Amino acid sequence: VQLQASGGGLVQPGGSLRLSCAASGTIFSIGDMGWYCQVQGKQRELVASIASRGALAYADSVQDRFTISRDNFRRTVYLQMTNLKPEDTAVYYCHAMIRADQRISADHFWGQGTQVTVSS
Repeated sequence: VQLQASGGGLVQPGGSLRLSCAASGTIFSIGDMGWYCQVQGKQRELVASIASRGALAYADSVQDRFTISRDNFRRTVYLQMTNLKPEDTAVYYCHAMIRADQRISADHFWGQGTQVTVSS
């Protein structure tokens, strides 16, 4: 099982980016999916999550600016980021709870990280 993230880059303050993360491999089911961010020297923090049935959670700092969604058929989670601020600069990692087989419990999987830089 692999998670492949894409969509990061350099954007000016007030701009937008859309991150994508697709799961591949032998997958029985995917549970919660989400995005985390990490600044060098600090712990990885939850940005947003979406449950398999659609329940959403956001960090206070991104509420009303970021939108998380998922496409279960494509096994993909998205993060639409708008009104970006310099303090949003970080490496963004996607995460998913995935059962590779119906006989085993779900395990944590992480994408490789994509850099988001907000600067003028």
